[in-house]
Amino acid sequence: MRVRRRRTFLIAAAIAIAAVAAAAFAMRNLLSGRTGGPMQVVSAPPDVVARGKYLAEAADCAACHTAPGGTPLAGGLPMPSGYGTIYATNITPDPDNGIGRWSADDFWRALHDGVRRDGQQLYPAMPYTSYRGMTRADADAIYAYLMQMRPMKVANRRTELNFPFNIRLGMAGWNLLFLHDSLPAVSVGSSPAWQRGRYLVNVLGHCGECHTPRGIVGEMELSRSFTGFALGRVAAPDITPAGLAARGWTAAALVAFLGRGLARQGSAFGDMHPVIMLSTRNLTPADLDAVATYLLGDSPPAPTSLAAPDPAEVAADANGAGRISYVALCAGCHGLEGNGMPNTVVAMRNNSTLRLADPRNLIVAMLDGIGAENFPHRQHASDAWLRRQAKRRRGGRARELSARHLGRGEGRRDSGCRASLALRPCGLTDALEGTTALGY
Repeated sequence: MRVRRRRTFLIAAAIAIAAVAAAAFAMRNLLSGRTGGPMQVVSAPPDVVARGKYLAEAADCAACHTAPGGTPLAGGLPMPSGYGTIYATNITPDPDNGIGRWSADDFWRALHDGVRRDGQQLYPAMPYTSYRGMTRADADAIYAYLMQMRPMKVANRRTELNFPFNIRLGMAGWNLLFLHDSLPAVSVGSSPAWQRGRYLVNVLGHCGECHTPRGIVGEMELSRSFTGFALGRVAAPDITPAGLAARGWTAAALVAFLGRGLARQGSAFGDMHPVIMLSTRNLTPADLDAVATYLLGDSPPAPTSLAAPDPAEVAADANGAGRISYVALCAGCHGLEGNGMPNTVVAMRNNSTLRLADPRNLIVAMLDGIGAENFPHRQHASDAWLRRQAKRRRGGRARELSARHLGRGEGRRDSGCRASLALRPCGLTDALEGTTALGY
C-alpha cells in the first residue's frame, strides 16, 4: 500500500512539474511575442530566392496554404480533424493577413518551435513536428522566396476547434511530450542518396504527418512510423520498405509515381494528387532518386509478385455478374484484362490500391472517382455492383468488411438510408459483407 501511494505521489508530482514547465514556456513565448511593427523588406540574391522556391515546393507549402480555387499561398484551406476544423493561414507577405511583418527569426521560430510571431502556439496541422529538422539556411531561403511574392489581402479564417482543444496554451505541454528534434528512420541505409532522401521525406516532405498513425491526442506514433493512417476519407497507405514491396513497388516505379503521378502500380488520387502536382513532380531527378532510395533503403526488398489466380475461381467468374459489370462499365478504359492504357489509364491488374489489406481506398475510389479523372458511371454503382467489383478485383478471398473500412465524408444517397460513408447497417457494410480485404 505504501509503495502504491508513493508511486501515485511521484506520478502526480511529475505531472505537476510538467504543467508548471509548460505554463512557464508558454508565458515566455507570449511575453516575447510581437504584434504590429514595420513591413519587412527582404533583399536576397536571385540564387537564394530560386533555391527558396525549390525548397518551398519540396516542403509542399502550396498544397495546404492554398484553398480550392483560391489565391496561391493565401490560406483558407479547411483541415477537418476529430477536434474541429483548422484553416490554413495566409503566408504571402501581406502585412496584415500574411507574414509581411515577420522577420526571418519569426519564421524560423514557427517552423522549428511551432510558435507564431505573437507568441501563440501553432497547432501541429502546420507540420513543425517534422520541419523542426530543417536547417536554418533552408528556412531562411524559403522565407526569402515567400517575401518576394505579391502580397495578397486575403483574411485568415478563425480556427474552429472544440473545447478544450481551442486553448492554444495546452500545446505547450503537448510539445514537451511530442516535439522531437529528429524523427526515426524508416529504412536502413547510410549512402549520400539515403541521407538526402531522409531529409526530403522526414523533414521537408513531412510524409510521416499523413502516413504515420496518430495517438489519442493527435501525436504521431513514431514506433509505427509510415505504416499508414486514415486522417481523412482516403487513407494514406503503408510506405515502409516492407509495405511498399508487398504491393509491388520498386525504386523506378516510385520515381515515376512521384514525378508524374502515374506508375504501373497505380495513380495518385485523394490528398496525394496535389502533393505530386504541387511538390514532388518539381523535384530534380537526383532528389526523386534519393526519396526512392530512402523509402526502400540502400538494400531494397524484392517486390512481391502476385500469386497466380485459382483456375477454378477464374472459370467460375468468367460469366459472373462481376465480370459482366466490369466489361460494361470499366473495361472501356481499364481494358478487358485490367491492363489499362500505358501513360493514360492505370491498370487494375497488379494495382497497388487493390493490394492493400484494407479495402477502404478501393471503395472510396469507386464511390467518388479520382478527381479530375472521375469515374463516369458513379450513378450506376449500386451497393450490389460495388460488392461484386470489390470482390472480383481483390481476388474473391473472404474477410468481413465493416464500417471502419468506409470512413467518413459525403457519400452516396441512392439507397435512401444513409448520407455518408459512416454507414448504418442498411448501407455498404451489409452489401459488402464477406468480400475480400486481404488483397491478392
